Amino acid sequence: MQQEGLRMNLTSLVTDNITEILVKIIEFTHSRQKILTQNITNVNNPGFVPKELAVNEFSGLLNNALDEHIRNRRLIMRDTEHIKFGVSGSFEVKPVVDEHSKELLEENRDGYLELQINKLLENSLNQRLAAEFLRQKQKTVSTDY
Repeated sequence: MQQEGLRMNLTSLVTDNITEILVKIIEFTHSRQKILTQNITNVNNPGFVPKELAVNEFSGLLNNALDEHIRNRRLIMRDTEHIKFGVSGSFEVKPVVDEHSKELLEENRDGYLELQINKLLENSLNQRLAAEFLRQKQKTVSTDY
């Protein structure tokens, strides 16, 4: 699930490793927002199977990248099972079936909706934080010259 329009706008902001990580967080949360919104929109469709992005996988990938940055001042992002990196900083995230949400949808529709809304709120907060850190970082870079 690659976000070309978003990628083109954010790629021009990448000036260093930390900025690149913030951009990746924004792109990931943007993709996740679409998945979670679909989970809510399709709640009444028979046979619908809720999806999710590999959040823990992405978090682990970023932790490893930050560790590498701290140790060696370079950024290495390695492919994982559901996240693949391409040229020029692009990456794709493969949605997976959200088994917990699938079971919850079958047993308790209201509980399912509450879970999806809470995930959306958490995701929105993560996206807003990364965007604000990126804005602050860009201000710092522009005032350094």
